[in-house]
Amino acid sequence: MDALEAIQSRRSIRRYLEEPIGEPLIEKLLAAAMQAPSARNQQPWHFVVIDDRATLQKIPEFMPNAALVAGAPLAILVCGDLSLEKSEGYWVVDCAAATENLLLAAHALGLGACWCGVYPRPTRMAELRKLLGLPEDVLAHSLVAIGRPAEQHGVENRYRADRVRRNHW
Repeated sequence: MDALEAIQSRRSIRRYLEEPIGEPLIEKLLAAAMQAPSARNQQPWHFVVIDDRATLQKIPEFMPNAALVAGAPLAILVCGDLSLEKSEGYWVVDCAAATENLLLAAHALGLGACWCGVYPRPTRMAELRKLLGLPEDVLAHSLVAIGRPAEQHGVENRYRADRVRRNHW
């Protein structure tokens, strides 16, 4: 699958088969996430791989939008490390870029994935910090549920010419 095909055909997958995701695939996903661009090449990210069933089932208790995580074999929490920042505040966009790479890599590898928003919700961030033992300088940004898809979605053309301006508004 080439890059444009992956971008055009990737969709959020919320139901997964009960098959575990092996370490080689997890490493490929993380390597892709870490290839993301970042401001001043600061790469302020850390990733928490969550495959413990009990931990996955606790997350929806404080993140109702992440109920699907309880049925996923894997989730990856993308975090920003404030101690690695070279440009204040850019950790948010850097982690978003890493998250998008993670989603595209999952799709390209035949996996399904869904981005569950964490940042900027203080309660979600605090609960994930407590559940996963995040250090003080590390902030939860996004949670990505991953698994072998148990559902399929068609390709949707989202191009909107009415949202494009050239040279000025």
